[in-house]
Amino acid sequence: MTHNIVIVGVGGQGTLLASKILGYIGLENGCDVRVSEVHGMSQRGGSVVTYVRISDTDKLYSTIVEQKQADIVLAFESLEAVRALPYLKDNGTMIVNTQELMPMPVITGAAKYPSDCLFRLHEACKVIELDATSIAAECGTFKAANVVLIGVLAKSLPFTLEQWMNAIEANVKPKFIDINKSAFMRGYQL
Repeated sequence: MTHNIVIVGVGGQGTLLASKILGYIGLENGCDVRVSEVHGMSQRGGSVVTYVRISDTDKLYSTIVEQKQADIVLAFESLEAVRALPYLKDNGTMIVNTQELMPMPVITGAAKYPSDCLFRLHEACKVIELDATSIAAECGTFKAANVVLIGVLAKSLPFTLEQWMNAIEANVKPKFIDINKSAFMRGYQL
């Protein structure tokens, strides 16, 4: 089976680490894996989109997840979740952090942050929403929100809890492993 995942967020939220963990767990378990990242202005808080494709049955040739092909969109921020809706399959799932990060046009006063992001998502698809940033802060750092979200995503993929823990250990700096394992478990238990 092929799992098409789109990860969206803004620069600095850990989207690239999330894709690295997903790619690692797939490869370690004999799957064909393709990961493609679109950084944009990520270093300045701009949008980041990452495509992750994992297949345990088919050879993958494309790195891109086309519109209406994502089984799951993992959204690190509410507005980015709305922007990513076109990627989601009709029966797909949106996992979204309820955090709101103001884009530059909002900061400068040229635009307003839409107040109905989560409402729009619930109207359009199956949504799992959580305040991953607060959960991560309870584990030791708000920066582990990405791993909280991976914990939620983990139940949709065919890997064991031990395999997820190994993937975290292999991809996270040693001094942050325990915090990230704790963050993962909080998401996994939701």
